[in-house]
Amino acid sequence: MSETTAPVTTTASVASAGALGGRKRAARVALRTVQVLLALFYGIASALPKLIAHPSAVESFDKIGWGSGAMYTIGALELAGAVALLVPVLQSVAAMALSALMVGAFIVQLTAFDGQNAATPLILMVPLALIAWARRGHNGELLRLVRRR
Repeated sequence: MSETTAPVTTTASVASAGALGGRKRAARVALRTVQVLLALFYGIASALPKLIAHPSAVESFDKIGWGSGAMYTIGALELAGAVALLVPVLQSVAAMALSALMVGAFIVQLTAFDGQNAATPLILMVPLALIAWARRGHNGELLRLVRRR
């Protein structure tokens, strides 16, 4: 008599594999939802007031002493980051770039505004860091696309 070893598939192992796949899918959907919400925030709540020169944005940039050029530039960078968060090959890089903007915003909040809203950029950096890490696999794809040109 010869014994052969074959993998034993039980109903429990199939069910646990299905549950794991369901959790992964749920995590992907949750992360994508966070990306869309952040893109909406950066595009509408943050970039738009700067790009249309809303009085509150103008006042803030005047207080900093940077003027309208910096306001429009930062608004354009935020809008570009918001759009890039929705493009699969750019999402990790966009999250890193927006995080860099948030470091600058944190410093400005501490220095020019006495820390009044300094927690906001830090809070926004948490999901941005998560996106940058979770979507880091796309960075190689982006690098290949850039090197082709």
